[in-house]
Amino acid sequence: MTDLSTPDREAATGTEVRSRPRAALPALCATQITSWGIVYYAFPVLNPQITADTGWPAGATTAAFSIALLVSAIAGIRVGRIIDHHGPRTVMTAGSVLGALSILIVAAAPNLPVFIAGWLLAGLAMASTFYQPAFAALTRWWAPDHVRALTVVTLAGGLASTVFAPLTAAIADHMSWRATYVVLALVLAAVTIPAHALALRAPWPDAATSPAHAAADAAEVGRSRPFLLLAAAFTLSGFAMYAVVVALVPLLLERGYTTSQAAWALGIGGAGQTLGRTLYAALARRTTATARATVLIALGGLTTVSIAAAPGPYVLIIAMSVVAGMVRGNLTLLQATAITDRWGTAHYGRLSGLLAAPAQTAAALAPFAGAALAVPLGGYGPLFFLLAAFSMAAALITPWTALSRRTAVVR
Repeated sequence: MTDLSTPDREAATGTEVRSRPRAALPALCATQITSWGIVYYAFPVLNPQITADTGWPAGATTAAFSIALLVSAIAGIRVGRIIDHHGPRTVMTAGSVLGALSILIVAAAPNLPVFIAGWLLAGLAMASTFYQPAFAALTRWWAPDHVRALTVVTLAGGLASTVFAPLTAAIADHMSWRATYVVLALVLAAVTIPAHALALRAPWPDAATSPAHAAADAAEVGRSRPFLLLAAAFTLSGFAMYAVVVALVPLLLERGYTTSQAAWALGIGGAGQTLGRTLYAALARRTTATARATVLIALGGLTTVSIAAAPGPYVLIIAMSVVAGMVRGNLTLLQATAITDRWGTAHYGRLSGLLAAPAQTAAALAPFAGAALAVPLGGYGPLFFLLAAFSMAAALITPWTALSRRTAVVR
């Protein structure tokens, strides 16, 4: 039975009591901005400088980053299970330490193998500190009002590129890429390690259950047709979305824009994500989970086409980046709520890890595959058209992910 003696406890469902640590939500907002901004968004800004300074092939450095994302996808399944049983504090604190250490290794790498090793460690940090563990924590602590909490943390997380892409470019204008990464690693450690260690100390409550939820076995759900098709749709969409994010800077450089202009275009997309996420709760109230997924994934394809089709002017590029960010922001929340919309919260960590693993694997391959495909396709413009086709294929799959009346979760 959960202790009622602390002021941080609030009722969640019926008579069941939920632990809602007041510091957790603002702390996770700060750590998502910082972790994503430094471990993820700094790389596409610094990679041109890295390759120019070291002589390492762009394909090799991008492959190292892709390997980190692949490690994150695989490790995320185990991380989800650990959080389901023990809570987020230890995992996310350890991930923060690994994140700072990995960036320092990347910064000091004397050769490509050490550079790759640093990114391997960064992949474990991503799995332990990015959205998936934060979503698992908030879904358990805030259920059944978890959509509000998820929206708040993703509103903050959407600012990661807005803050850190231009900031990284500004630092790199005055320092080498190695010194820039050292500065960013110190910021990462200073913000995320104490935040996770101190703000996530609340007792970990049991998952909410109901007769409908109790009947849903995690292994059975993971083998079901709706789950597998949903995973396929998110995989195709995730591949396209992450390839677009990483390829936007080289696309704009290819079109004659400066590194600073490209970084701002990437960063302003983060503001679009934040704006888009403010609309998700209203969208969720007015649409079914299946219709919502179909529309949002299709819109992702349309925004990718628009960026490919319009070389300028710069103000139009900025506007399209904002709109594309709005769609990406909603897609993040779509995936965050996909499990609870269909199968409840009891096995959220495990099922969300299983659902995210193939999508994150595709996202891991996206930067490398995008750079590799741009050459035979004749540039990044044609690549964006191909990525749009992946999104539209995903949109065609999503109508088949609806649950039958017999298997739908009763709210």
